Amino acid sequence: MRLRLPEERPTEPPTGYKIAHPVLSQDGTRAGFTGVSLGGALPYGVLDEARCVYGLRHRTPHRRCDCGFHCVHDRETAEALLSTTEHRAAALLEVTVLGAYIRFERGFRHARQRVRTATVGPCACGAVAAALADAGWGRPGWCGLAAACAGCVRGRRSVSLAGFARLAGGGLRVRAGSGSAPADPAGGLGVSELVAEAALLQARLDWFQTQLARLDENGERG
Repeated sequence: MRLRLPEERPTEPPTGYKIAHPVLSQDGTRAGFTGVSLGGALPYGVLDEARCVYGLRHRTPHRRCDCGFHCVHDRETAEALLSTTEHRAAALLEVTVLGAYIRFERGFRHARQRVRTATVGPCACGAVAAALADAGWGRPGWCGLAAACAGCVRGRRSVSLAGFARLAGGGLRVRAGSGSAPADPAGGLGVSELVAEAALLQARLDWFQTQLARLDENGERG
């Protein structure tokens, strides 16, 4: 006899948590995420369907394979993964588990998902993130991103948090986690996003003015 796993029919899709790296397409028109473990080679969108990373033609998640999206039940469990050295630049995602799924003690392995919110950590300098900037790595056709404050963005390729959310689509909300910089006194998400946008634009303007000043100096010397 073959034992069959019990089937669940929830009234609403379960919620899960995971960590992933934000990525931006090479042409700058799309935004998404890439996993930190087995599925790291396959970037995915806000609403996406899992594919077998081994290229096998079976439905995901398959009981005899480890394919599919992975997430954990508790936010604290996912946040703990951000403490490791290799995952500190990742973002914390809150996802809706869609389609078929297999429940485990600590989480799910599932066929489809919708990323609802993404919380990025502080800049490497410790300040609150104002943008997502080129992290120095990527996948074919995709540029890996990491949190950056307005002062550390400089000339790197970058996109604001609100801009990343717009490119990703699907109603995604991107939030900046805590850092050493002063928090927004108004405490409103809309206000903090505008402040981050303004700070990023100012940093870019300062960088361009510096480059123009150097060009003027070189022209005078020539």
